[in-house]
Amino acid sequence: MLKNKTLSMLGLARRAGKLSMGHDMAEKSIKAHRAKLVLLCSDASKRLVSEFERTLENFELDVPLVVADITMNEIHFAVGYKAGVMTVDDVNFSDKIIRLIEQEENANGN
Repeated sequence: MLKNKTLSMLGLARRAGKLSMGHDMAEKSIKAHRAKLVLLCSDASKRLVSEFERTLENFELDVPLVVADITMNEIHFAVGYKAGVMTVDDVNFSDKIIRLIEQEENANGN
């Protein structure tokens, strides 16, 4: 249930123009200091996760990086774009998405 709320919030952020989806757009958002959250899918490669960790470190950004329990196919269904990584470029959307992901993790006992 919480996963659906997270996906809905991502859909809202996409329609509001506050998501940078895909590797290049997410990297561009980080470099421009617009990113408030870096979100990676559960089926993203370890190389991709470490690449974005290094990118955040190189640009000295204190932005949360979350590997969510959401697959690329679920993202594709929710927002209409298949991507393993995205940035949320709005602090309000970012905060709400982080809270929903944390609630889901707590509900699942992780």
